[in-house]
Amino acid sequence: MFSRTLSGRAIGGVLSTRSASRLSAALARGAAIDIHPEVQDALATNKPVVALETALTTHGLPPPINLRVTKDLEAVVRSTGCIPATIGVVGGRVKIGLAESDLDHLADVNRTPRSVKISRRDIAPALALKADGGTTISATLIFAALAGIKIFATGGLGGVHRGGETSMDISADLMELTRCPVGLVSAGVKSILDIGRTLEYLETLGVPVIPYSNIKEFPAFFSPRSGYETPWNVNDPATAAKMLFSQWQLGFEGGALIAAPIPDEYAEKGEAIQQAVNQAVRESEENGMSKRGKDVTPWLLSRVAELTKSDSIDSNIALLKNTALIGGQIAVQYQILADQTSNRTTKTYASVGTPPLIEETDTSSTPPPGSAKVLVVGSAALDITARAEDMVNAVGLHSTSSGTVALGLGGVARNIAEACHRMGEPALLVAPLGEDTWGRLLIDETEAIGMRTDGFIQRITERTAVCNLFLDGGGSLVGGVADMDIAAKLPVELVLEQISRNNPELVAFDGNLSSSSIQTIVDYCARRNIQTLFEPTSIAKSERILPAIEQALKKSSDPAVSFFTPNLLELKHVYSNASTDWGLTSSPFWWSVIDGLSLGDGFRMDMAQLARKGAMGDDASDQKNGSTLAFLVDEGVAQMATALTPFFRHMFIKCGERGVVSVIRLSGKDAQTSGWIHERSNPSRRYVVARPGSGNEILIFQHFPAQPTAVLNSTGAGDSFVGALLASLQVHPHPLSSPMALNLLVTTCQKAASLTLQTHAAVSPLLNTLVK
Repeated sequence: MFSRTLSGRAIGGVLSTRSASRLSAALARGAAIDIHPEVQDALATNKPVVALETALTTHGLPPPINLRVTKDLEAVVRSTGCIPATIGVVGGRVKIGLAESDLDHLADVNRTPRSVKISRRDIAPALALKADGGTTISATLIFAALAGIKIFATGGLGGVHRGGETSMDISADLMELTRCPVGLVSAGVKSILDIGRTLEYLETLGVPVIPYSNIKEFPAFFSPRSGYETPWNVNDPATAAKMLFSQWQLGFEGGALIAAPIPDEYAEKGEAIQQAVNQAVRESEENGMSKRGKDVTPWLLSRVAELTKSDSIDSNIALLKNTALIGGQIAVQYQILADQTSNRTTKTYASVGTPPLIEETDTSSTPPPGSAKVLVVGSAALDITARAEDMVNAVGLHSTSSGTVALGLGGVARNIAEACHRMGEPALLVAPLGEDTWGRLLIDETEAIGMRTDGFIQRITERTAVCNLFLDGGGSLVGGVADMDIAAKLPVELVLEQISRNNPELVAFDGNLSSSSIQTIVDYCARRNIQTLFEPTSIAKSERILPAIEQALKKSSDPAVSFFTPNLLELKHVYSNASTDWGLTSSPFWWSVIDGLSLGDGFRMDMAQLARKGAMGDDASDQKNGSTLAFLVDEGVAQMATALTPFFRHMFIKCGERGVVSVIRLSGKDAQTSGWIHERSNPSRRYVVARPGSGNEILIFQHFPAQPTAVLNSTGAGDSFVGALLASLQVHPHPLSSPMALNLLVTTCQKAASLTLQTHAAVSPLLNTLVK
């Protein structure tokens, strides 16, 4: 159903608009970046986030310590109230936040090929060659900054190597601090480096170096003292956060180094460890390892561990946990400052990105009541999902079971309205709520997203729609209770009042409404030349549109509904009922429209050619696997869609993993002035064009392959497609007028659905990244 986690009322947030535009641009170009759903949700709801690197997982620590420590660092970050975003590269895709399976994969240092160590210079080759890799500080800084994460906690910063004045061996980490507005919390620079020259170089670059201490002495990694002083120091997270926030307020491009000394209990070992470091450095110079570039660091760390009998590893782990703790504390204070600043300005959260790319606007940009161009009418609901912890014994044993309970926003119309809103078009949701706790919660959370709430219709005699699902330990549905009747009881006269007050350009409605309400809405919109969209919601509810179609045919020869967005099963059900129970496909009007389309042998031959194309976009591979578009003909999809064109002006048929089929019917001036007027069927480009002899009408039948994507949750993907469709129809003046325009429209909608498939939310908070 739906599983957007409710987050309370923390809706403030301040982010760099340049970071927002950079990430949006990167994703729009198809950049190989994935945001973990937990990180995505944290950023969308303005929870503090701390970035963590993975070079220590792949190269810095031996197994199995590497995996355990990486998970321990995430746990330390969580203990501060923050969400960890461990960053790495898996299969040529940047992962901002790693799933446990990806983390296990990177930590397996014995597999072939082993993960590579990724600095700035290695990013593009690693992505192009689909490599696995642990990100160094420089690469992690890049991706943290791109995502809008303000704090990154790690161990030792790279720097100027000993002898760097002649070898010019200087870590890329230092330069990256000048490019990325991120606070880097570390234990100083790696113990094998030249601390003095590193500090001089950072001064030249203009990077603030701030010991997190009561004194200004810079720490020496394994020891709290290095003998080098800095101009400034801080000793509490609030001051450190204020320093970083001041840089953001001034628009600085770079970050800062916050150097946290190793915990006191490990400081005594520092001298002995440093002597081992010096010995290991001498040995590396004697055996040539010092000239091996990025391979020297793991060799030195391994040798130091050997010389100190693993005391260095214990100290290394201690300082890593210390920086993670301090990083989390600073991140919390930074978010407080961001929230305080955002609360001084009214904002419209038109969309939230990857990370949340929150568009700040003044109150003048917020649409006043009565000006919505899009109305969405139907169901708004809450979803309660209870999942048992026991993988064997499910619920239902006349007792309670340990597990988790999640509360989320949902309802088809609500999901569509949110998706439209996040795509930059502030749709007005018109939905019934009970005057109960659930209703108040829905209103509060809708306001938190930044959506209008003046379309809610509260009914004291009804209960807010709630769906309660019970899952077993494996996540399979055991049962549930759906209390969803309120939408079917919505007083339609109140909906008409909203339509009259707002005078929208398009009214969308879902199948949760009663047949009589749908009929009244369709008739009302037709008399006022308002376009309509019907989202059928389910197989059983899809036929609720048919009385409206029958009534409309008595008054006009124009299609009753402007846009129809069924899936394959809903399409078949509507066609079957329209043909049998209602007899709509045997009426004189229906025959006149179908005859007027002149769909002869040429159309059938073109469809036969289209049916041989691969469903997934790779004809050779798809044909080999038997995954072609033959279903369009063999299952009668093309025939059924064509038969419904007298009733629905345009159709976008959601075919799941087999993509989307659009059926566009242009007539009159729209046909004559469109780019389709000169087009002929082109099955190789996946479209068939039928043009009657009179030339006054054009029928376009086009297939769009699905976009490959990971699937975390299929709920809400179709609603996101429809919401993106509504927004795109408003943004683009002639969205169906040419092959290029139609391709842009459907591709955008598919991307919206794909983003939602990758999240546990009912609607992905990343949809704003698709807005041009």
